[in-house]
Amino acid sequence: MSSPAPDALLGPADIRELAAALGVRPTKQRGQNFVIDANTVRRIVRTAGVRPDDVVVEVGPGLGSLTLALLEAADRVTAVEIDDVLAGALPATIAARMPARADRFALVHSDAMHVTELPGPPPTALVANLPYNVAVPVLLHMLETFPSIERTLVMVQSEVADRLAAGPGNKVYGVPSVKANWYAEVKRAGAIGRNVFWPAPNVDSGLVSLVRRAEPLKTTASRREVFAVVDAAFAQRRKTLRAALAGWAGSAAAAEAALVAAGVSPQARGEALTVEEFARIAEHKEPGK
Repeated sequence: MSSPAPDALLGPADIRELAAALGVRPTKQRGQNFVIDANTVRRIVRTAGVRPDDVVVEVGPGLGSLTLALLEAADRVTAVEIDDVLAGALPATIAARMPARADRFALVHSDAMHVTELPGPPPTALVANLPYNVAVPVLLHMLETFPSIERTLVMVQSEVADRLAAGPGNKVYGVPSVKANWYAEVKRAGAIGRNVFWPAPNVDSGLVSLVRRAEPLKTTASRREVFAVVDAAFAQRRKTLRAALAGWAGSAAAAEAALVAAGVSPQARGEALTVEEFARIAEHKEPGK
């Protein structure tokens, strides 16, 4: 692998110069906050454990800060970008700053929520600074759509990072926690300050590591069936599961029967249950309900 030039990564002046040349102003609507610190993107790549044989998919590459750092370390990088101007400019930035690696880069100009296939070999890792407003749905969509992704490291709003990594009994444990855990072992992997972004957001950011389960969860219920129980349980999280799952099961009595059969107390609340317990409840839903 050829070594990139030491100044290949983007610094604060480079980012502002690129943005000005493109007429780009980061928009809140798309949750755009560009990373302007080379040390931070290198730290993200290190924390993600990106290897020389990895095929990395990045969502929301923006002006290319993290993309360039990923290209330094991985075999290939595919970036998914929704913004017309940013998608149009990124290949030229890669070619100019890392010409020896440009043939290892691919761009998919699309909304990540609608991506169902990627060019080249299947991705082995997902590394991304995810837009705050769509972080969880994008993450779950990518994990579901690309089962070849073994390791994921995402930078998200600190509060979202806490939710994703929370375990049962934690007050922020909820739908994102359970659904992420369906796919992977999830943990917080660090904090990121506000001053490494332009514009600086008014919230802190956190890194979340997700390592895909070596074996899928053992259950006869489908992912869709399990997620339906999770959604119902947390839609009314202050209610007992007997009450919260009444609509899902067809009646409170049917919910109680499914819970008892699954070995879960009908008086428990969703925030106390593991993903395995949600799967057991899904298995015991009365057919036809």
